[in-house]
Formats: sequence, structure tokens, C-alpha cells
Amino acid sequence: MVREDGKRNFALRENGGDESSVFSGNTPRQAALKAARRLDPGSSEDSADRVELRLREKGTEKVHIYDGWAWEEEAPDDKPDWMPSDITEANVSKKGIEHLDE
Repeated sequence: MVREDGKRNFALRENGGDESSVFSGNTPRQAALKAARRLDPGSSEDSADRVELRLREKGTEKVHIYDGWAWEEEAPDDKPDWMPSDITEANVSKKGIEHLDE
């Protein structure tokens, strides 16, 4: 279901079907990137572990499936004072869509 501001809610599904967290975004990829940033970061993008992320769009039976990974990078030199010196970056790759038969 789309909110007034155009954002949609996506529930992160675990292996057993439990939905532990909800991420919002205009697109499924935007929500998947938010979920990927919570993964344990690797030391670089190439060495980061790929984890399957399954996001069910609230109000539908569609499950968007992504591979997600996160890594740590040094913050830019012009960072604000409150920003830590190491930041977590993330990326995702879409694998497909499933439809639940529940």
C-alpha cells in the first residue's frame, strides 16, 4: 500500500516466514539498501559476504528477493563533526520476485 508521501512499507522476512523489521522506501531497492546497511560489514566491498534479503511489500503477496552486502569505508574529508570516521556502505542486487500462496 502506498502512503500519501509515495513511500511503501516492506517487511524483512526471515527463513521461517517471521517478519522482524519494516523498511520504507519509494522503491523495493531503496528499502533493500536500508536493510543491507544493517548487515555485518566486511572490510571491503569485494570481501563482504552476500546475504539474501527477502522483502514482502505490505498489503500485497509480493516478495522482492535481493542479495545484499555491506562494507566499511573511511568517511570523506569534508564530513560533519558528528559523523564517525568510518561509515557503512551497502549495495544490493535483485534476484527476482516471488508471490506468496498463503
